Amino acid sequence: MTTHYHKMRFFAEFMLSKVEVLRMTLGLVFCLFSLTLFSQTRPRSSGDLRVMFYNLENYFSPFVDSLNPQKEFTDSAPRYWTWNRFAKKSNDIFKVIVAVGGATPPDIIGVCEVENRFVLNRIIYETPLAKYPYGLVHHESPDSRGIDVALLYNRETFKFLGSKFFKTTLPTHRTTRDILLAKGVVNELDTLHVMVCHAPSKYGGAAASEGSRMAATQQMRAIADSILATSRNANLIIMGDFNDTPDSRCIAEGLGASNNLSGTACDSLYNLALPLHRTSVGSIKFQGKWELIDLFFVSGNLLNKESPIYCLPSDYYIFSAPFLLEEDATYSGEKPRRTYNGFRYHGGISDHLPAVLNIRKGF
Repeated sequence: MTTHYHKMRFFAEFMLSKVEVLRMTLGLVFCLFSLTLFSQTRPRSSGDLRVMFYNLENYFSPFVDSLNPQKEFTDSAPRYWTWNRFAKKSNDIFKVIVAVGGATPPDIIGVCEVENRFVLNRIIYETPLAKYPYGLVHHESPDSRGIDVALLYNRETFKFLGSKFFKTTLPTHRTTRDILLAKGVVNELDTLHVMVCHAPSKYGGAAASEGSRMAATQQMRAIADSILATSRNANLIIMGDFNDTPDSRCIAEGLGASNNLSGTACDSLYNLALPLHRTSVGSIKFQGKWELIDLFFVSGNLLNKESPIYCLPSDYYIFSAPFLLEEDATYSGEKPRRTYNGFRYHGGISDHLPAVLNIRKGF
């Protein structure tokens, strides 16, 4: 009887997910209309490239995983993470991707807090995003929570050449997310290296966990140095959730990113996020305060306007369309509308806002 009940409930929720497709279409129309009026989506010219990073906040499938018996997100766990809720979140992620892209979705999308390839396939093959030629770079990290980083890319505008994943050894010996490095050619103009990361959190306290984030950012710098040593004029983007603000010690000393954005030294990394951080713009809200932790860094050659591809410091921004926000009843103002408040399902998408970087066509 119990098995029959679960099968019937699964079927019912599966059918509800089909109804969600219609709701998604109507919602997308409303979403795009709203963006026309209110959003921070910025226009781009022909040949330009849009890069997006988004922390998807516990984007898990609802299925029990024998490799992760402590998994919180299933329909039998206290959070009651069902197929219908998973399908809604997948469709909502699609809406965000389209909204960030404006007329067309972003060319390169870095994501974190994803469980596996199945949940990523749901976005690129089971939503209207399927009509775009997206490729996927992903592999299973050793992270103790079972979350990974990944890269989605438009095969027509980013000709994929290869990828590699790097493990980070933490001083606490805990396992964490691998660092993803991908390489491709942008619109047949120039080669671009893209690094996607999700640095260790501040769990246990900012000071106590700083050594783990320092180890992660030092490894990112070592990867960047190996690329720039081989090709001094290499174009490199580092994006991710750093769990630290642009003025932190891990960024200044671990990653060694320069704050002088007027410089274009080819062997240097540049901190695009610091100017925005100084304006109190954030990508996440913690205890009533906006914090900017979803960051972009670039190599010096990408700040050179004489290069085939380049960007300006102002080309990095946080996408904060109204449909991603809700009233902050506790601290005033607004905050990201997240999927869960504690163990209570809330129906939002993520506790983070997307970070965006536009890459321009030179010459």
